[in-house]
Amino acid sequence: MKSVKLALIATLLAAAPAVAYAQDVGATVYGNDGNPIGTVESVANGIVTIDTGKHKAPIPADLIGTGETGPSINATKEQIDGMMDAQVAEANAKRDAALVEGAAVVSADGMPAGKVYTIDAEDTVIVQNDGGIVTLTRESFAVSPEGALMALYSAQQLTANTVAVPEGAEILTPAQARAKQAEMASSGDGEGASGASM
Repeated sequence: MKSVKLALIATLLAAAPAVAYAQDVGATVYGNDGNPIGTVESVANGIVTIDTGKHKAPIPADLIGTGETGPSINATKEQIDGMMDAQVAEANAKRDAALVEGAAVVSADGMPAGKVYTIDAEDTVIVQNDGGIVTLTRESFAVSPEGALMALYSAQQLTANTVAVPEGAEILTPAQARAKQAEMASSGDGEGASGASM
């Protein structure tokens, strides 16, 4: 799944060293306790993304200074991971509140992508659109900055994975189809349509 970049809370970083350190991809960044926080994964548009091993933490480049051991920020690995944990939990809570049957879905590039048709107990989500259905996972969604339920795929990717549904066919996730087949073990009519999983 594509990660959604989250703005990192800068409160703990307010007292960062004044001299910015030019970052190179692969460089180790240290915390104010002298221990490694992680390695630089990318540098773009004034944001240094640090891979802590748990998160990809976006840090403003001007908050990274030079310490005794090299590039450093005024926080520990635990503080960075804790802030990212909180932001991920908040983003997931917003997503879960928006991800309900009947909710309109937009693509990652802002195009209408259909509506949520069903969600099963295994967090498989079927989105129905004019072309048919596409099967995604709960982790394939986020709430856009505009507040819309957004699939983390482009309109082109979603279209490429949309499966046409024959008229009158029952639409079920694989788990829902298995449950129905178990209930109707003696019948071959329990199969439903299922979209291509992404």
